[in-house]
Amino acid sequence: MSYQVFARKYRPETFNDVLGQDHVIQTLRNAIEQNRLAHAYLFVGPRGTGKTTTARILAKALNCPDGPSAEFDPNNTICREIANGTSLDVIEIDGASNNGVDHIRELRENVQYTPTHGKFKIYYIDEVHMLSTSAFNALLKTLEEPPAHVKFIFATTEPNKILPTIISRCQRFDLRPIRTQTIAEQLTYIANNENVALDSAAAWAIAKGADGGMRDAQSMLDQLVAFCGSDIKEKDVLNVFGFTSRETVAALTQSILERNSSGALAILNEQASAGKELSQLLDDTISCLRALLVTKVDPSASNDGIPRNLWDPLSLASKSVPTDRLLHLVDIFANTEARMKWANNKKLHFEIGIIKAIHSLSDARISDVIAALAGAGTLELNQIQSIDSAQTKTHSPAATKAEIPLTTAAPNSNTEIPNELPEPVLPQSEEIVTPMPEPVAEQPVVVEEPAPPTLAQQPDSQEHFTPEPLKKRTANETISGLDAFIESAPEVSEAPPILESDADLAAKQKAAPKKEEEPEPEPAKIDDDEFYKDPLIQNALKIFSATLKTA
Repeated sequence: MSYQVFARKYRPETFNDVLGQDHVIQTLRNAIEQNRLAHAYLFVGPRGTGKTTTARILAKALNCPDGPSAEFDPNNTICREIANGTSLDVIEIDGASNNGVDHIRELRENVQYTPTHGKFKIYYIDEVHMLSTSAFNALLKTLEEPPAHVKFIFATTEPNKILPTIISRCQRFDLRPIRTQTIAEQLTYIANNENVALDSAAAWAIAKGADGGMRDAQSMLDQLVAFCGSDIKEKDVLNVFGFTSRETVAALTQSILERNSSGALAILNEQASAGKELSQLLDDTISCLRALLVTKVDPSASNDGIPRNLWDPLSLASKSVPTDRLLHLVDIFANTEARMKWANNKKLHFEIGIIKAIHSLSDARISDVIAALAGAGTLELNQIQSIDSAQTKTHSPAATKAEIPLTTAAPNSNTEIPNELPEPVLPQSEEIVTPMPEPVAEQPVVVEEPAPPTLAQQPDSQEHFTPEPLKKRTANETISGLDAFIESAPEVSEAPPILESDADLAAKQKAAPKKEEEPEPEPAKIDDDEFYKDPLIQNALKIFSATLKTA
């Protein structure tokens, strides 16, 4: 018997042998057991995920001797014929080479014939998206209402190229890329049956490079057995297929997170000199960053197969990098991957991507500004509390009298009072204090109320505003830039001047009737006792520890 490659030798024969497509297998099993069989099925998925294998297993289940049955013997005659592609009742058609309307017309003529051995005549069209539009249109009527003994099974990797009228007449099943761990376990199983010593790290490297395709992984293992013999190590996988070790990917990622530009570029130059596939290295780096990002958001997530001795230093290095920065790193390398796809000098674009990524970790972002402002607000609050405590001690009566030698003398006293008093230096966040007017020696304190503005001086559109007494600001309150601006603003805003021409002024003066000038009202007299009770006066007296002398 001629040699069979692993991809054919270990092809699944029953539903139980299919790996990584449980959602599809369970649905097909239930449909067979409940006798709810559709007349057309469409299998969609990447290469090597089991589309053709699942189609053949479904054909065996439908045409087995006791079928339709999900539990069948794969070694009976009909099942062996279906597996070998020699069954007269299961016709496999290559859509790439039989894509014309004439081939579909021939198919429409043959569907009228009944099956020879099984219960159904099954037409399996692989790469069905290669059919022309005319061929699809010719198949529509037969696909919608086929004979009772006919079943159609389609497979494609590009469902977007299939007419919606075809998809709507089929039950669609999407086969997913197979997990890396599942592929590595299957490769280990094959190696044990073939008496090949396959290292676990080598199995993982093969599965990682297969990118979710079981057939690709089995073909790579077959090639490694031919190259290495019965003993396969990880370094053999890396040398044959140009992959990068997980240690190298972890070292590159850690250098980026630690902002070590020279170290990261040195690793890249070493891999390029060794002939490694830089696109694969970039993809592995993105996967490593993605794993760090996911575990930062969800600590219970897996580490994407990275060994613990490599994962712990990476996790430690990523603690100082916020989540949004990690997300930005992934975006930068994703854009780099898109540019490298069509570039001749892939190394240049990879180097630019590394430098951009490292510099982005030090760039100031809006989130950093907000965090800095929030931290400054907390710091300012703590400073205000400490300043308020010190100010309370400074403004005690004893301390104030000692530091500010302000006294009031009797009318006949010869004590000299300084004309100028030192202004107390207060922090910006302290309460706003209006300084006391200079006292005059040997004179009774007589305070005259300033004349209020007349009606002619007040703007017509504003009412008379009486300022409220200043409130003492607590230590927990801070004055922001806007609040300080509002507090320093005048109580009554001035109306903007209206510029008029000389001609308009002269016309208004002639048109306006002459009015007798009314005498200005005398200013209202305010009781001295009420004035002394003003909070500003009381606050000034308290600060300077002074008393008022009346005549």
